[in-house]
Amino acid sequence: MIEPIDEFSFLPEQAADLGIDAPLPHGERVRLKLADGRTLSALRYGDGPPVVTFLHGAGLNAHTWDTTILALGLPALAIDLPGHGDSSWRADLAYTGRALAPDVATGIETWTAGPQLLVGQSLGGLTAAAVAASHPELVRELVIIDITPGVDPNAGPTQISGFFAGPTDWATRDEMVDRALAFGLGGARTAAERGVYLNSRMRPDGRFEWKHHFAHLAAAMAASPELAAAAAAQQDAAAGVLSVTGWDDLAAVTAPTLLIRGDHGYVTDANAAEFQVLVPAASVEVVPSGHNVQEEIPADLGARLRTAAGKG
Repeated sequence: MIEPIDEFSFLPEQAADLGIDAPLPHGERVRLKLADGRTLSALRYGDGPPVVTFLHGAGLNAHTWDTTILALGLPALAIDLPGHGDSSWRADLAYTGRALAPDVATGIETWTAGPQLLVGQSLGGLTAAAVAASHPELVRELVIIDITPGVDPNAGPTQISGFFAGPTDWATRDEMVDRALAFGLGGARTAAERGVYLNSRMRPDGRFEWKHHFAHLAAAMAASPELAAAAAAQQDAAAGVLSVTGWDDLAAVTAPTLLIRGDHGYVTDANAAEFQVLVPAASVEVVPSGHNVQEEIPADLGARLRTAAGKG
């Protein structure tokens, strides 16, 4: 694959795919040092203060929202969750909504100038709910995409776990693209090349690795049955607690709340019915998509979010 000039060089191609011929928003990478020395990183788009903030799912990064933000047409912020993108990994491996929420709140306070339309997909959705519950002054409206408490945000097709349980480093990004395509991931090769470039980095020794921590954890567990068994037991023990805390977070949210679920995503009819019973003030919309709504139907999602932001 041909290495692009910078991380925003894909925007013209993505805009063309959507049929957008308006001037592209200015994009910049921003970073801040957290109190414990870790780094939180994000992408900021547009010339004014962000009015919409986006949180991605497990194993993804802030660039998953690029095309949706182009369709949105509003100043926006997309945060790399800790352990993902250019944000630092967590030594405690605590990648849950409540654990990630304080860092995200710090980012919103630093990089925005008013309450946000806060949009989170999968793990980002659970994190967004925790932020809205603990920092209501930062959230004007909450949109959760294809996740509810009790649905594993790290779950997915069986090829995902097998894909990340492979090697942790490669000689070239082309090898990473070939592996993604072999597992049926990434779509067309050009899209897979874009995704690999934005979700990988070159190490000091010249080899390439995934940016997010999950791939490295998956590979470690694949190499150690004992570690995998211990992790599975820990996950089973924590699942009930995380479900309860997730519902508690949603119950504490005072901002208007919308769940957008794919008609063939992770959220089942039963999950959605439970959501409507336990969060009766929230709205639910079903869209023709799988789990990664922002990548499958970005134009539709961008239009919906623009309406939610009061600009539709």
